[in-house]
Amino acid sequence: MSVDTAPRPLAPPPGDDEPSGRQPRLGMVGSGHGGHWWLYVILTVALIAVIAPFVWMILGSFKSEGELRQVPPTWWPEAASLDNYTQLFSRLNFGQFFFNSAFVAVIVTLGNLIFCSMLGYALAMLDFKGKRVIFVAVLGTLMIPGVVTFVPLFVLVANAGLVDTLPGLFLPFLVSPFGVFLMRQFILGLPKDLLDAGRIDGAGELAIFGRIILPLCGPALATLGILTFLGSWNNFLWPLVVAQSEDKYTLPVALALYATGQNSTNYGLLLAGATVTILPILAIFLIFQRKFIEGIATTGLK
Repeated sequence: MSVDTAPRPLAPPPGDDEPSGRQPRLGMVGSGHGGHWWLYVILTVALIAVIAPFVWMILGSFKSEGELRQVPPTWWPEAASLDNYTQLFSRLNFGQFFFNSAFVAVIVTLGNLIFCSMLGYALAMLDFKGKRVIFVAVLGTLMIPGVVTFVPLFVLVANAGLVDTLPGLFLPFLVSPFGVFLMRQFILGLPKDLLDAGRIDGAGELAIFGRIILPLCGPALATLGILTFLGSWNNFLWPLVVAQSEDKYTLPVALALYATGQNSTNYGLLLAGATVTILPILAIFLIFQRKFIEGIATTGLK
């Protein structure tokens, strides 16, 4: 009985199933990225155009008033100074104005998160008479500019005795048509089997909404919260009209009134105040950035 001792060819490495004669074409390597170089150029230019004003604002807050008015303007501060920030916190009752802005923005945001999600749930999952009429009314309200309803809204607030009060600053904005539409579109994408399962277990509509729907609406709630907080924090015209005493001013109104004199505008104070004003918004966006992007990407998909 003879034993075969002839050497055998080595087996190919795992995953190497292609014949040795087939080689990848050099032209195909990296063609997916190299062919779209112009897209990266456009995006880079757009990014620079977006962030350049913010960078100039931050750098300008450390410049003197004379350097800010210099022609041609400078990019980097010639002599960086904190005088604008010192003047900001010494001239303004900054703590009171910051509290008013934060309080109004937080109340408006919480109101929109609660009421818009409730109405969005009703329009998306419940069947009742007048449902289509209400939804059409929401869509119609979205198309009406806020300036059109400004005067009637102020008359209502004045008749209710809420002028020059903090409730007068946040009560008219506890619900927004955009928030209702956003939450409805997101909730439409949730499976209705979860609601049926909750009803079989004996849960009421409020329990289903609080225990099943809201935990699944994290991305949409984060998106609505960031956009609502941003809009309320930067709101200028309504607080300017309603808040008629200094202790009710919000931060944008206080900055505009104190930085603008009879003859000239203190641009250094404005830039320092604007820099401080965007810090809470930037912090909130960085914290909820992932949820915000997810909410924008998935809202309306089924």
